[in-house]
Amino acid sequence: KLQCWQIRTHCMPPSITKSPSKDKSPHNIHTIHCFDLHLAKMRAYTLPINFFLASFLIVALSFVPQRCCSVKAHNAAFIEPINRIERDFLALTRKVTAHHILLPKSDDVALALKQGIRNKISPPKSASSEGQQEQEPMYIVDAFAAAAKKYSRDDDTSSRGGLLGTLVPQGYCRLRELDEACFNLPLGEICGPIESSAGYHLVLIVERTNCPKLDGGYTKIARGKDGTSKVFIMDGSGKREMAQLAMQQVGFWMGVTLAGGVVAEIAAKAANVVDTLPWE
Repeated sequence: KLQCWQIRTHCMPPSITKSPSKDKSPHNIHTIHCFDLHLAKMRAYTLPINFFLASFLIVALSFVPQRCCSVKAHNAAFIEPINRIERDFLALTRKVTAHHILLPKSDDVALALKQGIRNKISPPKSASSEGQQEQEPMYIVDAFAAAAKKYSRDDDTSSRGGLLGTLVPQGYCRLRELDEACFNLPLGEICGPIESSAGYHLVLIVERTNCPKLDGGYTKIARGKDGTSKVFIMDGSGKREMAQLAMQQVGFWMGVTLAGGVVAEIAAKAANVVDTLPWE
């Protein structure tokens, strides 16, 4: 009885504990046990549920377009953390497929090769007017890969057309300048020269994910129906990854909630608050 009274005075509100009941009947003791059991369950369930709801709300609001949210000052402080979470997620999961050509540090050489690749992609019309054989246009990736195999000084990538990697994360390239260029240059354009400690680089970004501000909704280029033109393709892989993350969070917090309830039942039995567990 003394133990039950100490539990009740510790858990109950002050208005109840100021004048403790002197009724020592079994009915009153049973009431105290029930109160302690419900209080333990409530504490065990409330914290995981609150975390679960907060996590679900943050992930769900990340899918809401910015134009649907009010930009008033009173809710700007709430929207900004959600935007920051989304930006961090995109930054950590962005990947790129890129080709490069390593050249000596000469602007003339780099610019001349860059123009030569462009001429293969879109042959000038003046050649046919001068009686020369008209050159067939090439797909941009094919033209760049052919130039890389012939002119690139990077022995590791020249044999595969200058391919740095397929959907590799940020930080994959050993050269910092080249790695930054892969996530800052426009998609599907021959860019450069980019200077690094190894020399000058011409870069072609073929595919890139989770860079909506730079690429809009497009993620990669592909060969057109005529075999030589390029087309931009939209891919919702970023949204799918966000949805997968949301489902993982929901499953995690549901597991935490269930585990909290089981621990509450076991703790109640250990404290002699209940005689048997529900599954016994």
